[in-house]
Amino acid sequence: MIPRLAQVEPAQGRYLAFLETLGQQGFQGEIRSDYGTRLVQSTDNSIYQILPQAAVFPINKSDLKILLKLAAHEKYRDIRFAPRGGGTGTNGQSLTDGIIIDCSRHMNDIRELNLEQGWVKVGPGVVLDQLNDFLRPYGVFFAPNLSPSSRATLGGMINTDACGKGSRVYGRTSDHLLELSCLLSNGEELHSVPLNPKELTDWKEASGRTGDVYRVVDEIVCRQAELIEEVFPKMSRFMTGYNLARVYSNDQRPIFNLNYLLAGSEGTLAVVHEAKLRLTPLPAFQELIVVKYESFDDALRAAGILVQSDPTAIETVDEKILGLAREDEIYHKVKDFVADEGSRPTRTINLVEFSGNEKSVVSAKVDQLAKIIHERKEISGEATGFYRTDIPEEIRDLWNLRKKGVGLLGNTKGRRKPIPFVEDTAVPPENLAAYIREFRDLLESFGLEYAMFGHVDVGCLHVRPALDLKTTEDEEIVRKISDGVCRLVRKYGGVMWAEHGRGFRTEYTEEHFGSELYQELRRIKQVFDPFNQLNPGKIVTPLESKEQTVSVEAPLRGHRDRQIHSNWQDEFAVTISCNGNGACFHYDPNHVMCPSSKVTRDRIHSPKGRAGIMREWLRQLSMAGAPDEVRSSGGWGAKLLNSAKKHREYDYSHEVFEAMSGCLACKACASQCPVHVDVPEFRSKFLHEYYGRYLRPLRDYLIGTTEWSGQILSKIPRFGNALLGNALSTKALKQLVGLIDAPALSTPNLTHQLTKVEGLLTIEEIRKLSNDQKQSSVILLQDAFTSFYEAPLVIHFVNLLQKLGFRVCVAPFRPNGKPLHIKGLLNWFDPLVRKNSEWLQTLTTLGIPIVGIEPSMVLTYRDEYPKSLGIKQLPVEILLPQEWLVKQADQLRSNRISEPLRSYRLLGHCSEKTLALQSQQQWQNVFNAFGLELKLEATGCCGMAGTYGHEKEHYEESRGIFKMSWQHHMPNELTQQATVLATGYSCRSQVKRFAGFRPMHPLQALLQEITENNSATNTKLTKTIVGNA
Repeated sequence: MIPRLAQVEPAQGRYLAFLETLGQQGFQGEIRSDYGTRLVQSTDNSIYQILPQAAVFPINKSDLKILLKLAAHEKYRDIRFAPRGGGTGTNGQSLTDGIIIDCSRHMNDIRELNLEQGWVKVGPGVVLDQLNDFLRPYGVFFAPNLSPSSRATLGGMINTDACGKGSRVYGRTSDHLLELSCLLSNGEELHSVPLNPKELTDWKEASGRTGDVYRVVDEIVCRQAELIEEVFPKMSRFMTGYNLARVYSNDQRPIFNLNYLLAGSEGTLAVVHEAKLRLTPLPAFQELIVVKYESFDDALRAAGILVQSDPTAIETVDEKILGLAREDEIYHKVKDFVADEGSRPTRTINLVEFSGNEKSVVSAKVDQLAKIIHERKEISGEATGFYRTDIPEEIRDLWNLRKKGVGLLGNTKGRRKPIPFVEDTAVPPENLAAYIREFRDLLESFGLEYAMFGHVDVGCLHVRPALDLKTTEDEEIVRKISDGVCRLVRKYGGVMWAEHGRGFRTEYTEEHFGSELYQELRRIKQVFDPFNQLNPGKIVTPLESKEQTVSVEAPLRGHRDRQIHSNWQDEFAVTISCNGNGACFHYDPNHVMCPSSKVTRDRIHSPKGRAGIMREWLRQLSMAGAPDEVRSSGGWGAKLLNSAKKHREYDYSHEVFEAMSGCLACKACASQCPVHVDVPEFRSKFLHEYYGRYLRPLRDYLIGTTEWSGQILSKIPRFGNALLGNALSTKALKQLVGLIDAPALSTPNLTHQLTKVEGLLTIEEIRKLSNDQKQSSVILLQDAFTSFYEAPLVIHFVNLLQKLGFRVCVAPFRPNGKPLHIKGLLNWFDPLVRKNSEWLQTLTTLGIPIVGIEPSMVLTYRDEYPKSLGIKQLPVEILLPQEWLVKQADQLRSNRISEPLRSYRLLGHCSEKTLALQSQQQWQNVFNAFGLELKLEATGCCGMAGTYGHEKEHYEESRGIFKMSWQHHMPNELTQQATVLATGYSCRSQVKRFAGFRPMHPLQALLQEITENNSATNTKLTKTIVGNA
């Protein structure tokens, strides 16, 4: 059995003492020093891993003030902090071995909007997409547009002075800051606004550290004005840390603006608790042109021509990213737009966007560029063609391709993955082509592959060399390449930091800005943070400090990962490949990605968090011995003894268990994560190993075997309902087992109802059909949910198929095993998979389509079954209803509805939307073929997720997840409720539980429409369907 894992790195005593005092001072937010939280906060989107002592989650400014004032006491001056936002930094900017200040959990409110004056006030934890989704109805937006906009926080954007696409037009974050409300390291308030000379004089005369800040900064920027003008880059894409060149405005008005100094300071000067942001009107018209090339060099050379067309943005995507996109859910949305041009392959694209308030002007620019491309496309080395669109959905999908590019690189095959450590350089655009040629020569001298993407219009390309930092050989290359790139950047008049921050590339600061200005930067750090408590080691250290800045050679994620046994690395490869891109932190409640992360706002309960915690678990197991030595299951006696000591002895496995227990197994991560981190898959493996050491709760066995127990009880449904539904049983299930809201069995049962259906065929009768007859036949594969608890739905599907002219065979029920997999009962699941696979292959020999109703069960055959068998794909095709129906065009059109009863809205099942990517559009196509309107609602998870919502400890989270998304789509009027359709059994059950009505399945709506269409007077069946839905 696996051993007890107790070799964790405890938080240091002085930090624990500080945290204890903090709790006594009235700090209202969470204070976390558990190992799991520290691990999750130890990584970002960089190559580094720095284990903090703790993380705090302030609720408001008062919490921040309490925290910093306490740290200002002499006894706590060695306590260090780093503010953290979305954790999307690629250079370790927010990593620290001190205390993480995470404002994303609570300080994420949009506080005030003034459209007349064009500004909005936000907390630092507000996510960029959250803000712009809020602003969109008002016709304005916050201009910097980042790739990780779904999880990047405004506080993080300010601290790195982020920009993104369109920066040539819209500039950087600092260009849109009106006011910053901050706290200095001693808890003193600093309110930064642009100041005229008199206002500046008043502030310079203020007492305390704030007055010192204004005096010192003003003195430095005035005294060193000529040197600053000479040294600071004259480029739109550069990040200096402390932007001395912009403190005074460049126009004739001598306005002093500390915001430019604070923006990009990476939390080393102050902690931002509120920002007042300038808003930009949304352009009325947009067009995007996808320019195609046979090589990356061709795309790079075209930058000049593209810039001359005056676009809003130009973004380049190289061959590696386009290739990886083919394996991602985004590809089916964009494949037609990036297709080859005849015999000339599309290996690289430039996305060129035009926007404005006059459609004719925008279209004229695109027309001119399209004409140039067309005229030159036969010339070698020129663009091979283009695709242009003004359709918002297509524009969104193409930009999402670019946004997902960074994450997709983590899905590169092999041990070496493209990683960020020299990816954020920038040079004057006219030098970019020559610079990139030498950059590529440098990488190729080490025999490295690489990926490139970025912003050619502003001279910034993100280059990611492919390395495996689990090896010491590749680790050594990091330093050599970093130094080589620094020399190249200086040769071509550029900088090492364009937009992604400095972090652990801080050491190159003095080389770029010279020792004289470097010492001035240290003076600024000294006056803001004299004891080096705020993100120490980043950018500079205080002038009077003897501490050093951080180095490229810092603790790497690879240092820990290389300790994982090679067998574990192979078995859990995707877990280890998680590159920290943070796509799983998606803020939108109507996006399917990770509902547990959204409802808890705890990143332990995100795919990235769970992957990180699992990596540490694998590392500790590897330290204990080889996999074969540690993974055998223990006997009942040993399990009983271990379980008895469970609450007395620390075991890191318990922290892993807590993280895994919050997973809904919705499978969204498996497709929405660019790296395809499949949490339910490794969660099942973990539970299997965990319960090799500890006793399983009774509930796991009850849930795991629910298909068998359901089959038995369905034979006596009234007795089963009386047994499980009485008050005593309900109380016992809740208190003793931890199960609530047990579903009622269908009465009469399905077997009884099927006896009343005429024309059903048996398997043997199917075998005797002619080939022509088989063409109009279907085998319906049962599942436990619909067969035992929604039998009318099965009958309605059979009726629908027969009305469409198909022969139907309802195959005998066989347990699918999904509940076993969810609970990690793999010793039972794997043999069942083998047995069922053999049976299904015998059905396949009949040559008749096999269709199942319940998405979670059907998709188990495609996902968990092949993995269990160690094959890529099951040699049996089990179809969802819409996947089969959409192929029956003639039958659908011949039953076209002349007078539809109503239009419908579909709320899709999570697994269906993420594992069968065309499934929702297929339902829409089916309805359209019948002449019916079906709107696809954008929703997140319903919160039930099979058995998750029935487990007592998850009830509040289950309800919270429902309220986040589905609740907003629930009508109160009975007539409108009939328009709501849901494909998942658990989804329909959740709606019934929290909205008071049970939606129809799309199949039931189709049957109702056909029945009414064929016989307007036949209302009896209509009432039956609605009543049973």
